[in-house]
Order: sequence, then structure tokens, then C-alpha cells
Amino acid sequence: MNRIADYLIVGGGIVGLTVAWELRNRFPAARILVLEKEAALGKHASGRNSGVLHSGIYYDSHTLKAKVCAEGARRMKAFATQYEIPCHHSGKVIVATAPEDLPVLTRLLHNAQANGIQAELRDVQGIQQLEPHAGVYQQGIYCPETAVIDSKAVISRLQALLTAANVEILFHAPVDSVDLPTSTVMTPVGTVGYGYLFNCAGAFADQVARHFGLGSDYLLLPFKGIYHTLRPQRSALLRANIYPVPNIKQPFLGVHLTRVADGTVYAGPTAIPALGRENYGILRGARWGESLQVGLAIAGMYAANQQNFRRLVHTELGKYQKKHFVAAVRKLMPALTADDLLPSSKVGIRPQLIHRREKRLEMDYVIEKTENSLHVLNAISPAFTSSLAFAPWLVEQALASSSPPPAPPGDNP
Repeated sequence: MNRIADYLIVGGGIVGLTVAWELRNRFPAARILVLEKEAALGKHASGRNSGVLHSGIYYDSHTLKAKVCAEGARRMKAFATQYEIPCHHSGKVIVATAPEDLPVLTRLLHNAQANGIQAELRDVQGIQQLEPHAGVYQQGIYCPETAVIDSKAVISRLQALLTAANVEILFHAPVDSVDLPTSTVMTPVGTVGYGYLFNCAGAFADQVARHFGLGSDYLLLPFKGIYHTLRPQRSALLRANIYPVPNIKQPFLGVHLTRVADGTVYAGPTAIPALGRENYGILRGARWGESLQVGLAIAGMYAANQQNFRRLVHTELGKYQKKHFVAAVRKLMPALTADDLLPSSKVGIRPQLIHRREKRLEMDYVIEKTENSLHVLNAISPAFTSSLAFAPWLVEQALASSSPPPAPPGDNP
């Protein structure tokens, strides 16, 4: 079946859905279509994340992440209130666990001030007033604006709103090929002509971008996030969220403790190099050609050792052994033991963009464009938090730079 869309969005994750929602609110008569390769929404990153709405304290003020994170969190909280989605305004603490963490706390406080974020530096007693069982080396930061939302409920509500607003979501529709002269996308369930295309394909965004001659400097490397849960009898030890001070040279936040919207307490995630973009099991989801490409890229990163990549690999691979995972958790909460941590079926894949020539991890969102397409190549955390502010920014970028402008709503592309 052939279709025509004024605006075509590739990818039905949180970024794709919020872009579609923003377009519908701006252009009530436009033909908007979302391509989703799965049979349902939320099968990958958007439906597998912890639901933490980050405050934005981690990001330098000059970054795009900083520009959209705090405002995105505010909008997502308002969205939750409007549509009665579970959202707990629980706050979080970021704790130093070693002397070398203390200068990073200072940098995070500077970020908070520059980004207009509430943050309080507290001593051990002050942190333990909030989280009595937290392990703290001298100091930590309290972030009262952090919240936890039911991410699957957000996806479900957006799907319902878009469907009611006559936005079509086409399932089983990965991009097979693109004919650029005619602005047509081929999928297994038919072709779609478009006036303007937004590539929000998550872990496959780089592959979609290749059809447009873009993204040649980049490759998405998958990192696997494994979790454990606290035994129910011990879950009361955590009130809200305890995070470690992050390695600011890397885009991963480290193993942390989070009480999610349904009350379950998770420990994790890891950031272990994975064998594929959907490698959720030991071998499940691995494709050998893709695994070879990933392996060669990781080997190149390992050899270059930018951003202390070797240490990242060694540390994270060690967390496959429970004793090392437990050791990371016990830095945050010394009262926990190995018996308190139960295996969890929750597994996520973080598709982390690398710069192939420079052998480095990209720390911010990366956007590339053509005259009638925009490609989000690195929609990593805090993309869920940011999405309701990120989507308007993306639409503005498309409207400002497209030549000719996107097709008028309702007109043929």
C-alpha cells in the first residue's frame, strides 16, 4: 500500500512520538505518519528505561542536553499531571564515594547554577537525613527536582493521543531503502512519499541516515544495561534514588539505586559492550555481521583509549560477575549484601554514538540534516526526560533550515 505524508517520522520511540505530537499541535491539517519497525511501541529503549526524569545537573550549560533537559522534565511532569500518569517527585542524592569525587561535585554544582537547577551540597549527616543508608564520602548533592515516571504509560498515552489526532502509526515498517529524487521511503508494508522526514530511529538512526548520505563519521555502539532488584524485604532501605558521582569524561552515570514508579527498587544499569543493537540476552538478538562490526569498532576505541575507554571496558565487563556488581552497589549502600540483590529480567541497550575517525564517544545529541530531512543520531539519556522540549527544538531546526520549506500541511510533497 502506498501512502503520502507531509511529515514522516522514522521511529516510534519517545523522540519520534513527541516530534509527531509537536507537529500535530502546530499543523492540525498536516498528514503525519510514524514508521515503527516493531509490532508495538516501547519494545526498546523508550520502554525499557527506569523512568527517571533527570534534573539536568550533569550537563555543561553550552550543551544541547542542558538546553532541553530541565525544561523537558518540567513539561513531562505537567504531562503526567494532565493525563494522570504515575509520577513520583522523589528527588535524588548524588554521593561521593572517594576523595577524587569531591572536585566533580563542585563542577556539578556549577552546572546546576548555570542551568537554573535546584541543587544542595550536603555533608554526610545531611545526605543521610534523606537516605539514611547511603554511603557517603564527606559530601553529596541533593537534587529535589528529580522525579520518576511510568515510562510505558507515557508511551501508551502518546500513542492514544496521536491516534485520536489522526496521526497514523505504521507497524512492521523498518526502512528498507530510500529514493531521494522522489522523496520516497520503501518498507515491507508499502512505500511512503514525504515532504519532510525526521529520523528518530534510535539504535538504527545511523543506518537510516546512510540512505541520505549522512552519518559517515559516526557509528552507534550498543552498550548493555543489566539490572538487579532488591529483595522486597530490603527495599525499604531506599527512599528514592542514590546515584554515584559520574565520570564526567564518559556519558554513563554508573550503577545506581532507583525506586521506580511501581515501588520496585532496581540496582543498575551496567554499560557493558554488547554484541548487537538488540542483544538483550547473552546471545539473543546478536547478528554475526553486526557483532563483527561492533567488535572491530570497540577494538579501535580500545586501542585509541580516548576518554579512558579501556578502563570503562574493563570495569563494565567485570560487572558480569555478581561480586563486582555488588561491590559497585555497596559503595552507595554498604548495608546491602549479595543476597539482597536478585536477578532481574529488565535489560536495556544504550546505543552510544562514536566518532569513527577520532575514536571518541559523543557526549551530546548529534543532529545532521538535508534540505528535507533531519536525523537525530545520538538520542541517548536524557532523551526521555528531554523529549517534550527536545521535540519542539527539532521541529524548529527543520522549519528554519529546510530549502524549500516543508510542504504546506495537506499538500502533496
